Amino acid sequence: MRPFATVPTMHVWLNGRIVAPDQAVVQVDDHGLVVGDAVFTTMRALAGVPVALDRHLARLEAHLGAMQIASPGVPTLTAAVQETVAASGYADARARLTVTAGSGSLGSSAAAGPPNVICAVTEHQPRSVAKAVTVPWTRNERGALAGLKTTSYGENVRMLGVATAAGASEALMANSVGELCEGTGSNVFVVVDGEIVTPPLSSGCLAGTARSIVIEVADVSERALPFDIVDRADEVFLTSSMRFVQPLTHVDGKECASQTVGTEVAALFTAWVDDHV
Repeated sequence: MRPFATVPTMHVWLNGRIVAPDQAVVQVDDHGLVVGDAVFTTMRALAGVPVALDRHLARLEAHLGAMQIASPGVPTLTAAVQETVAASGYADARARLTVTAGSGSLGSSAAAGPPNVICAVTEHQPRSVAKAVTVPWTRNERGALAGLKTTSYGENVRMLGVATAAGASEALMANSVGELCEGTGSNVFVVVDGEIVTPPLSSGCLAGTARSIVIEVADVSERALPFDIVDRADEVFLTSSMRFVQPLTHVDGKECASQTVGTEVAALFTAWVDDHV
């Protein structure tokens, strides 16, 4: 059995207003709870300013459309994030915005709605462990949810549990044809002979907002890579909205040869954030 985790202090916005966390309730038959029929995005907010908010909301809107969940509209989504971040007062915050399909059956039939909009903000806790492991399970790049950021995260929980048990902070997976895909909550980049390469979106990986920024600020190639490249690359680094850019020190217990390029990319990313916050 998994132990109960300590719940951090949380500030919550639900359907138009700030509420106490224990009052942030949805229906028992909400499809986000019943079958994971919901879309979310998570972002950092520095000094009260959400990082890359426009990118997060554009992707959220696109994924709501793909899931056929009615969007509450960008103004509502923007207010949810900005008001909750402001209420939290955190200098470095983690903001998770979720839109569920709303009330429906206890089966897989489409929910009747209306959708629920939830923003939950906690203080950001940096991931100090820069180690990853590979896992034997794969991402289905041709699946109905391929590339979508939905709350159907059971697979990710299982994979990340393996990483945590091994003293790592991320699990890296292949797709169904044996190509490098992504981490459970990050995109992955490798450096081979000085070239920075990341899997293309056709691999089934998420179109991460941090990934898109790195592609803009650094010289990056997108192409299919064999899964074992992470064992042979000179460097491996991860990107996500929480990590920003994190060079790895170890993959599967093996020390990475260098973190030089990843550190340089991290500096470029930080400069981009400084210009946009």
